Amino acid sequence: MMMQHKGLGGMLKGALRILYPPQCLSCSGAVAGEAGLCSPCWTQAQFITGHSCGRCGAPLPADGEADSHRPADAQMVCDECLKIARPWRHGRAALVYAGTGRQLVLALKHADRPDLAPTLGDWLARAAAPLIRPGMIVIPVPVHPWRLLKRKYNQAELLSAHLARTFDLSHCPEILHRTRHSEGQDHKGVSDRFANVAGSIAVSRRQASRLEGCSVLLVDDVMTSGATLAQAADALRAGGSGPISVAVVARAVKEH
Repeated sequence: MMMQHKGLGGMLKGALRILYPPQCLSCSGAVAGEAGLCSPCWTQAQFITGHSCGRCGAPLPADGEADSHRPADAQMVCDECLKIARPWRHGRAALVYAGTGRQLVLALKHADRPDLAPTLGDWLARAAAPLIRPGMIVIPVPVHPWRLLKRKYNQAELLSAHLARTFDLSHCPEILHRTRHSEGQDHKGVSDRFANVAGSIAVSRRQASRLEGCSVLLVDDVMTSGATLAQAADALRAGGSGPISVAVVARAVKEH
């Protein structure tokens, strides 16, 4: 009987694939398998697999063979992180915020595409793997309730939930909250970005006890200047957290 059910399930799946063939996650073109990218979109997806900044995950040029599995403590730091103090220890990013990476992040955030979160979460999990520590808790950067009402979901929370499941860690999206609504960060300079989000994130008093002394993986979809992540990390440190690492799907770099 079970074999009959499996056979029927396979037939139904095959029929659905004929009616609804797999589509590219980015451009909706035809692809060979589910949750994949077509050749042109894959070519334009700049995965960060070589040497990268140990603080923010930005790709770095380096001599010799790149080692994507080097320990997180083997710090190489980009020029930007040498100039701007980061209130976290280590950082990783899956892609450069350009081309396909930018299109997918924007679609997840603004185009009502929560279906992208599992695939982007898988890519992020591979990038973040060297940061994972036993007992670490996973916390997303929060969004203001007004923005959540408009967007229907917090894209960072979808990604952080996926990471927590992947590594069997505690997911704690209630620990941080927005204390005020801030303007969008687009078209602002670095100093204006930091000023715009100053004091906009805090630790929930009801959740503070869950944070005490814990190592934290702070998750967001994209890092540009790092202002929002810095506000979140400052709030976590003020709330008594242990060491903080950050993980983002995409990292904006100057040449883009």
